[in-house]
Amino acid sequence: MFLKKDKRPNGRIFLSIVQGFRDPSTGKVKHKVVKSLGYLDELEKEFKDPIAHFKEVAKEMTKESKEATRPLTFTFPANDTIDTSFTLRKNLGFAVLSFFYHQLKIDDFFINRQRNLNIKYSLNLIFQMLVYSRVLFPCSKKQSFEKMDFFFLNFDFDLPDVYRALDYFNFYKDDLLLHIHEMVRMVYGRDMSNVYYDVTNYYFEIDMPDDFRKSGVSKEHRPNPIIQMGLLMDNSGLPITYRLFEGNTNDCETLMPVLDELKDDFGLKRIIVVADKGMNTGENIAYNILHKNGYIYSQTVRGANSEFKDFALSDEGYVQFDDGFKIKSRIVTTHIWVTNVSGKRVKVPIEQKQLVFYSPDYAKRARFERAKAVEKAKKLIKSSKNGKLSSRGSFKYIVSTPCDTRTGEFYECVDFYSIDKEKIKEEEKFDGYYAIVTSELDMPDRKILDIYRGLWRIEESFKITKSELKTRPVHVSTREHIEAHFLICFVALLLLRLLEMQTGHKYSAKTLINEMKNITGTYLDENYFIFDYFNDIVEDLGNVVGIDFSKRFVTLGEIRKIVAQTKK
Repeated sequence: MFLKKDKRPNGRIFLSIVQGFRDPSTGKVKHKVVKSLGYLDELEKEFKDPIAHFKEVAKEMTKESKEATRPLTFTFPANDTIDTSFTLRKNLGFAVLSFFYHQLKIDDFFINRQRNLNIKYSLNLIFQMLVYSRVLFPCSKKQSFEKMDFFFLNFDFDLPDVYRALDYFNFYKDDLLLHIHEMVRMVYGRDMSNVYYDVTNYYFEIDMPDDFRKSGVSKEHRPNPIIQMGLLMDNSGLPITYRLFEGNTNDCETLMPVLDELKDDFGLKRIIVVADKGMNTGENIAYNILHKNGYIYSQTVRGANSEFKDFALSDEGYVQFDDGFKIKSRIVTTHIWVTNVSGKRVKVPIEQKQLVFYSPDYAKRARFERAKAVEKAKKLIKSSKNGKLSSRGSFKYIVSTPCDTRTGEFYECVDFYSIDKEKIKEEEKFDGYYAIVTSELDMPDRKILDIYRGLWRIEESFKITKSELKTRPVHVSTREHIEAHFLICFVALLLLRLLEMQTGHKYSAKTLINEMKNITGTYLDENYFIFDYFNDIVEDLGNVVGIDFSKRFVTLGEIRKIVAQTKK
């Protein structure tokens, strides 16, 4: 605050104490009269030196205004309207993401790379905007650009710059992933003794496939062209790296290329690859053995050979537990099919530990799921017309017989449909039984099982990308831009996973996102914003990143200090 001297038309000097502040909508300095004092000639009758006296008063008022306990007074006209040229409500929850973004020095990565580029816009600022938007307000790149005023950040670039930047993000993708890995390793001490791997796919709403987005086996059972994503995760559930593949690539063919990159680029020693039965092929097992890696893969019991089924169903050798759970294992010489240097498929003997366990809970779930499928099959049979089933629905438990089973007489024109009771009876024998195969011959059974159970985290990561981060629909079309889009989604996922870890895994990704979205401030006046959302979860977020989110009235200057604090 300061003393202002106004010369009026009558020639007299009028004194007032004025507060200066920067209007957030225009960026210009504005003044607000805090106290009107009167004309100088009249004040001279009361004070020896009114100007010197009231300058000291202004200093004291400035000092008092900085005290937290002082009352705040705002006056608004009753007919005040909303200024649509200025975003009154802004998000501060992104500061939590900013803490991890800058802790991993992603800003330094782009700033250093940009020194060699002849571009005026900031790659770092665009990448920040797209990552924060992907977590809090997932939408297209164009909509993210249009909504960037929702953040307490100053972004200075145009929409075309955003699309140009995508080409650079793709160009620097591999270097950035390695940089992030090194920062996670340095800051958090990444445990990569076991790495988890899984594959999912994302469909595109386009009419025809192209060289990248191709027709393949969609996990969502859609006819659209897809791309495949292979994702690697460490022992703590943090994503390590990923790779995109053409849509017609088989899941089992994606593992070796990703591991090649991981071992070469990330300089790893021996690792144990944990994956589901889709990766359990002779080629992948041979690859791990040749590269001195280990593996822990799930193994189907129902689809195994008769000798393995007999081993699983036999009570001999099981260790029983009070809750009905049981487990056993054996080490056997088994054979895998591999392609030799001549391109021929040959059988190769290997030593392998085979672990089988039975879970009453899994058995109960299998029976429940089958009962639903059987009921659906019965309805299909009942609704069939002229002995013909609709092309819709599942036929797994339906058997077609062309003749009367009692008389042997053939039906004319139509088949007779019924529930396949023999198939159900055969399946029931294996309810609750699961198997794992591994190269770790000396590892205890329960440890193998515990390691394998960690695979759920990577499945959850895929779920987060599809549901919370809304990775699709993908609103870009070139391969370079698609790659950049998934890079942004990967970084967004990693920041979320780090936040989950730092809050002790007490909250789901969805909960954390919602809480960050709710940390918003509404502009009042004189550069003050009012915040109206705080709870135990927000307090935990603040404790992790060193921010006090409990203050109700915060100046723009204080907000800028909070944001700057996350960048240290």
